[in-house]
Amino acid sequence: MGEPIRVLHVVTYMGRGGLETMIMNYYRNIDRNKVQFDFLTHRDERWDYDDEIEALGGKIYHLPRLNPFSPKYLKALDNFFKDHKEYRIVHCHQDCMSGIVLKYAKKNGVPFTIAHSHSSNQNKNLKYIIKLIAKRSIPKYADYLFACGTEAGRWMFNTDNFTVLNNAIDTKKYIYNEERALDMRRKLGIEDKFVIGHVGRFRHEKNHSFIIDIFREVCKKEPNSNLFLVGDGPLEEEIKKKVYDLKLEDKVKFLGSRNDVYDLMQAMDVFILPSLYEGIPMTMIESQASGLNCIISDKVPKECIVTDNVKCISLDESNSYWAEEIIKSKNTIRKNLYNEIQDAKLDINSNAIWLQKFYLNNMAKGDLAWQNSQYLHQHTIEHIY
Repeated sequence: MGEPIRVLHVVTYMGRGGLETMIMNYYRNIDRNKVQFDFLTHRDERWDYDDEIEALGGKIYHLPRLNPFSPKYLKALDNFFKDHKEYRIVHCHQDCMSGIVLKYAKKNGVPFTIAHSHSSNQNKNLKYIIKLIAKRSIPKYADYLFACGTEAGRWMFNTDNFTVLNNAIDTKKYIYNEERALDMRRKLGIEDKFVIGHVGRFRHEKNHSFIIDIFREVCKKEPNSNLFLVGDGPLEEEIKKKVYDLKLEDKVKFLGSRNDVYDLMQAMDVFILPSLYEGIPMTMIESQASGLNCIISDKVPKECIVTDNVKCISLDESNSYWAEEIIKSKNTIRKNLYNEIQDAKLDINSNAIWLQKFYLNNMAKGDLAWQNSQYLHQHTIEHIY
């Protein structure tokens, strides 16, 4: 057997966020004798998945922070692709800024480029207008457009000409098991608690401040409640201060970035996601696979709802209303939802096979032949199933 083809994934860093976890799910389940992943990152420090990437045979390269106005950054980007002619497939996960990276990949002869959208909006900060302008260049430099869901693809690419690559999971890890759940609750010291869970980085779009407001109302009605916040991020200290100011520090558990989310979900009673916007959140697939009741905002794409366990609530509803709906989940009997996740085509095994074929066929057939193939570039939104 010859050497595997090496696909370069371009990311900000490989921390334990949604898009990074999605890439790792594919990386772990692809045949690495045929396809290997390498990573071009935009941070110097090491992150959560770096050790695993290197153990799986991947290489990690570092560039300065992505800044389209920085001559230093653009020169470093240009030099990288000049120095690494071995990459024939570049898969870019830089959302609105993907066109910047792919422009230099194309300039240096990379034949196959992919822009991958993971979000259906962006924070309305000072960079927002720049991002809206930057994303217009993506179709010019990307041979293929991928998105985690329909809303994310339409928002990023302003077209229906893209392919949905599922945010798939290793379903068996998440399936609810009562004995395992009781064991986790014992280990966490929460045998008699009503546990509300949230998994997500502490960023604006995840709406953590609202989560704390809701939880405060829950505690008025159910004093024996705990809130698990899994993740890290730039707003973590701000949220910790709010929890302290509201005297909820004994009830809110900041669990940090974890590699055992599937075990933590066994111990939860309900999962909440009152986001301001999302792509297709990986945590929604995971929590449904775990048999959890999920209470989500009306800003989370409906595409992620694949079981009957999900209640969607407007962000305009009161904190008290959200709390009442959450409390209704108390004492719900958890079910094994393996078949539902399989039927929704969200298990990683079949999805990894598809992506592997996509990479290999691109290499084997050439650009023109592949563009005319059955997989991509139909003039409608195309899911991989």
